[in-house]
Amino acid sequence: MNKQVMQFDPDEIARARSRIAGKVLRTPMTISQALSEKNGSPVHLKLEQLQTTGSFKLRGATNAVLALDETARAKGVVGVSTGNHGRGLAYAAREAAVRCIICMSRLVPQNKIDGIRAQGAEVRIVGSSQDEAQLEVDRLVAEDGMTLLPPFDHRDIIAGQGTLGLEILEDAPDVGTVLVPLSGGGLISGVAEAVKAKKTGVKIVGVSMKRGAAMAASQKAGHPVQVPELPTLADSLGGGIGLQNRYTFGIVRDLVDDIILLDEGEIAEGIRHAYWQERQVVEGSGAVCLAAILSGKVQLSGPAVAILSGCNIDMNMHRRIISGEDVDVAGAEED
Repeated sequence: MNKQVMQFDPDEIARARSRIAGKVLRTPMTISQALSEKNGSPVHLKLEQLQTTGSFKLRGATNAVLALDETARAKGVVGVSTGNHGRGLAYAAREAAVRCIICMSRLVPQNKIDGIRAQGAEVRIVGSSQDEAQLEVDRLVAEDGMTLLPPFDHRDIIAGQGTLGLEILEDAPDVGTVLVPLSGGGLISGVAEAVKAKKTGVKIVGVSMKRGAAMAASQKAGHPVQVPELPTLADSLGGGIGLQNRYTFGIVRDLVDDIILLDEGEIAEGIRHAYWQERQVVEGSGAVCLAAILSGKVQLSGPAVAILSGCNIDMNMHRRIISGEDVDVAGAEED
């Protein structure tokens, strides 16, 4: 990894920022006193869970919807999602008066399904994995002429997520390490492209769960592979990267310096820390960067930024976790 091969012109991300300006929030950044003391240098928290739809996904979805031509807008958009992309795409489509259908697997928590429906999108539950839900998406594209806007492997989606990287550099210009939740790679690809175009020495670290980390398995294999989609507290990080992946596999290979995998107990500790120490409600996938620091599995180079990427957690589940309960959504953990 880390061959420093850039796939995006910085102007592409700058154009995305101009396009979505006023339609997404410029989320705040704070210092974590507890993690800064642990690290021996500043640890900044990028509070992207405060985004309008509760996650970073609104950035890429808004950029992609606004980039559509009139013909595509008239036929509508469709996507597959583990929750947060669907909510972001549904919101962006509603704001642009574009029809939207989101296809999801049975593993997606009910609170995330309800959140998407609340934004006005039609939800279709298909199969027990993102790959199975994708089959319905493919049918809608082929038969109805709808435009597929995928969760991560799309230039406009990646460029939209990259706007988060521009904000990080502005708010923490001396940053040495950026920790990014890692699933299909849209967020980390955009952030890495934006950050390393301006500051090549910054270390980009992806953080995921042990159970079903498709990008990590694909990088280890040297090509995209399928992995079982398993229950996890970091449910938004589930799903494959696509065997025909066009962008994110290569960007992660070339620009990401390390990938950290966490067990379920470590993810739960990240959720607890976010609440009790940082006063933030964060879902499992949004808490993995905190968990990586707490676990000692990541070595930070100088000032660091940890992205808190989402807050769309079932609040009953959140209450149980922060109360110290051993919430076992994944069954027996793997070594």
